[in-house]
Amino acid sequence: MFDTLSGKFAEAFKNIQGKGKISEDNIENAVKEVRTALLEADVNFKVVKEFIENVKAKALGEKVIRGVNPSEQFVKIIHDELAKIMGEANEEIDLNRPPVHPILIVGLNGAGKTTFSGKLALYLRSKKKKQILLVPADTFRPAAKDQLQTLAKNISIDCFDSDLTMHPKDIAAAAMVEAKKLGKDIIIIDTAGRLHVDEELMGQLRDVKRSLEKYNPEILLVADAMIGQESVNVAKSFNESVGITGVILSKMDSDTRGGAALSIRQVTGVPIRYVSAGETMKDFELFHPDRLAGRILDMGDVVSLVEKAEDVIDKEEAERMMKNLEKNRFTVDDFMKQMNMMSKLGSMESIMKMIPGMGGLLRNIGDLSPAENEMKKMKIIISSMTKEEKNNYKVMGPSRIERVAKGSGSTVQNVKDFLSKFAQMEKMVGGMMGMLKGGGGMPGMDALMGGGMPGMGQLKGFRQQPGQSGKEKKKGKKKGPWGGGYF
Repeated sequence: MFDTLSGKFAEAFKNIQGKGKISEDNIENAVKEVRTALLEADVNFKVVKEFIENVKAKALGEKVIRGVNPSEQFVKIIHDELAKIMGEANEEIDLNRPPVHPILIVGLNGAGKTTFSGKLALYLRSKKKKQILLVPADTFRPAAKDQLQTLAKNISIDCFDSDLTMHPKDIAAAAMVEAKKLGKDIIIIDTAGRLHVDEELMGQLRDVKRSLEKYNPEILLVADAMIGQESVNVAKSFNESVGITGVILSKMDSDTRGGAALSIRQVTGVPIRYVSAGETMKDFELFHPDRLAGRILDMGDVVSLVEKAEDVIDKEEAERMMKNLEKNRFTVDDFMKQMNMMSKLGSMESIMKMIPGMGGLLRNIGDLSPAENEMKKMKIIISSMTKEEKNNYKVMGPSRIERVAKGSGSTVQNVKDFLSKFAQMEKMVGGMMGMLKGGGGMPGMDALMGGGMPGMGQLKGFRQQPGQSGKEKKKGKKKGPWGGGYF
């Protein structure tokens, strides 16, 4: 997400790089490009105008801090202003309430309301230790009930068997009674949507809200980030007609222009609470304006990456691997487990975007999906190996290699290539451990850049030598045994 916007910002900042101080003259072009970038990202023009005015006022009124590059200081001003227009800090829903607390999920058809309902339920149960009841209340799309029931079954959360012949307000009332019987803390009501905002839809939602008024319900709007400025208009309409307490940005993993995230809070005054960024139930995160601003400006988001890692990494397994590494022992089985942990963190691209400074490199590299496909093929090869072979790949003779090739649907050469690269990786890991123990260098680092680790071979063609042009760099990338160009 925000790839185009990030690239535009990077170009804008070049205007001030190398300057000795911040002045009106040397930030003028940078500010113009920032303005253009925001407008092209479909950010509300009033928001852009206010943003630019604030940036100029702060930049020109700022004293350059000794030892800090003026361009870095300008980037910091942009970061703070981006975070400010998005809300500055995360504002989660208030969960310190007596049961049963109703949460209405509203929005247009196709925005992802039903999927988000399941994600929110899973998050509240696993992270907040709440007992949840999911409630289908879309009386216009009966399939929505089936979808929610399937989601609920997959994540082992109770789902209310709504009678869709009833009015949604009566469904909500019946669900509240059932939730109290079952000892639930929260009910999440998946309401109906439309292809466009209309009075019938709003009237129905107002009725449901009135029926739950004494419980002070949360009303969360799921807004499709792909439709840019139009999602801001939708949020404004829902807020004026029903009164929403929070916004969720869905489809944030798409090639979105990002205007919704940068406009909704400023235009509506309603906080963005969560981000729904994929199809799986774990593709869900809290909306942190400061962290998102960092991602846009290629500062990374290490905090979110660490939080994700804490959720998916098996600490006991990690400690076992570390003890093996201390003994200079790194097995194919360890490598497989590391790849599985990485897969749980997300795509290679999404992980790299959370690392400071990697955004520009990714823009040069382009699509990382071939590298991820090669990782999948390596997993298949490893899955065809015996336990003995995974713990000691050196026992792999010609007959074993042939057997693994047949079992994995690969060629003998594919398996040999994998074993060769793993040997380089084993040497590299041993060198890294030697350095950590005070042993000095890192033998095998060239193997890393040449393809010793998944996807890293792709970077080799971008290790620019003096005088190399961009075209010459790209010529360095060659096809691998599976056509991906990395191993």
